[in-house]
Amino acid sequence: MKKLNKVAMLFASAALATAAGAQTVDNWRNASGDLVWKNGTNEYCWRDANWTPATAAAGCDGAIAKAAAPAAAPAPAAAPAPAAAAPAPAPAPAVATKVTYAADAFFDFDKSVLKPEGKAKLDDLVSKVKGINLEVIIAVGHTDSVGSDAYNQKLSVRRSEAVKAYLVSKGIEKNRVYTEGKGEKQPVADNKTAEGRAKNRRVEIEVVGTRASK
Repeated sequence: MKKLNKVAMLFASAALATAAGAQTVDNWRNASGDLVWKNGTNEYCWRDANWTPATAAAGCDGAIAKAAAPAAAPAPAAAPAPAAAAPAPAPAPAVATKVTYAADAFFDFDKSVLKPEGKAKLDDLVSKVKGINLEVIIAVGHTDSVGSDAYNQKLSVRRSEAVKAYLVSKGIEKNRVYTEGKGEKQPVADNKTAEGRAKNRRVEIEVVGTRASK
């Protein structure tokens, strides 16, 4: 009989040791360690003497709930898109006007002094120039073939210079007016006829600029 009691006690000790080894929390588990002992209504877990809320089995009463992971910080607000740049203004349209005047309307024969009729035509030109952003005016004098080459060259230069002087006197900037004399080198008609020679005696005035914005 004593022998049997000793054997029973050994088995009980072994069972307790097995249960203690399997226990990882301070709620009672079954011998295999995979089931926490609960009351008959399955509401409460049995606790041992070392139980604390920190060592309670998960899902048992009194256990400290795990703190929820902190919510991720909101992504920074996207920077507002830069305002679209205002479209560049369209460039002012270029203006280039070339006017040809009969020299006989501007000058007496073999002279380089402007006649009243020539001044009136230049006055009209100046009034039109005021409507643009002026860049340059080019005055070119031409003659017929009567007389020597050298003489006609000098005469054409004097006439173009007379045109420049008058334009400057009317307010055109001096550094914007250029002159040139071509003499008899660039005829536009036959110098053998009086009509042709009259066409060749001329002053060409070219105006270059941009149209003033309104």
